Amino acid sequence: MTTYTITGATGHLGSIVVQDMVKMVGAASLQAAVHTPAKATALNDQGIKTVKADYLDVDTMTAALQGTDVLVYIPSKTYDVLQRVTEFENTLTAMKNAGVSQIVFVSFYADQEDNPSTMSPYYAYAPRRLAGSGLQYAVVKNSLYADPLVPYLPELIERQALIYPVGDAAMSFIAQDDSAEAIATVAVKPELRNNGQVYTVTQIEAYTMDKLGAIMTEVTGKKIGYKPVSVAEFGRIYAPEGDGDELGSMYAGGAKGELGAVTTDFKTITGRDPEDMAHFLKARYQK
Repeated sequence: MTTYTITGATGHLGSIVVQDMVKMVGAASLQAAVHTPAKATALNDQGIKTVKADYLDVDTMTAALQGTDVLVYIPSKTYDVLQRVTEFENTLTAMKNAGVSQIVFVSFYADQEDNPSTMSPYYAYAPRRLAGSGLQYAVVKNSLYADPLVPYLPELIERQALIYPVGDAAMSFIAQDDSAEAIATVAVKPELRNNGQVYTVTQIEAYTMDKLGAIMTEVTGKKIGYKPVSVAEFGRIYAPEGDGDELGSMYAGGAKGELGAVTTDFKTITGRDPEDMAHFLKARYQK
C-alpha cells in the first residue's frame, strides 16, 4: 500500500486535498501533517493518522515523514521569502533522512523572472531546486483562486467596480475544489507525478476586469464595472488585512500580463474541463 503524507492538511486547500484523496485511495493510506495535531481530531475520526509538522524543525519533519512514500507539499502562508525557502529546504532534508523519494509540490504561477510579486523568487526557486534534487517529483502551479471572489462580491457591489490594479490585462483563475482535485489526482497516479512534470491549473479562459465585472453584474444583478486603483493605493486599502503590499505586488505582475496563463493541464490531469467562472459564481453567490 502506498502511503501519502499531506502537509497543511487542515488548511483551506489541504483539507479538500485530503478529502479527495480519501475518496481515491482510502483514509488508511493517508497521513495528515499538521502544526497542531490536537486540533485535527476530525481527521482522526475519519481514520486518518495525524502527525506533527513544523517546517522550521528538521527533526520534527523527519519524524512526521517516516513511512511516507509520496509527500504532497503544501507550503505555509508566510510572505517571508527566506523563511519559505528555509521551510522547503528543511523538508527536503527531512525527506532524505526519512527515505522519502517522491513529492508533489504545490506552487503558484507568478514565478517569471521579471515578476514583481513578493513571493516570485520562491516560486521560481523551488522547481529548479527539485530538478537537481534527484527526487521523483511533479509541480502543480495554481492560478488565482476564484473562491475569494464570492465573499468579495458585497464589497464590489458597494463600490460598483473591481479595483485590481491590472489595467487591460487578463487574469486566470481556478476553483479551489478543482485545484485540490488536480493535486490529489497527480499524487495518486505515478505516471502523472514522477517525471518532473510541471502543471499549471487554470480555467479555460482568462478574464479582463471588464469581462469579469460583466459576469459579476449578470450573477448579482448589480452593476460592477472596473475602476482600477494604483498598486500603492491597493496596498493601503487592504493593509488592515495584513497582506496589502504583497497582494499589490502580485497584481503589479498581473498588469504585466503575468497572471493570465491559460492551459489545458487540468483536463490532462482529470479528464474533464474545470468549472468556468460564470458557473462558479452563480452556484455560490447568495443574493
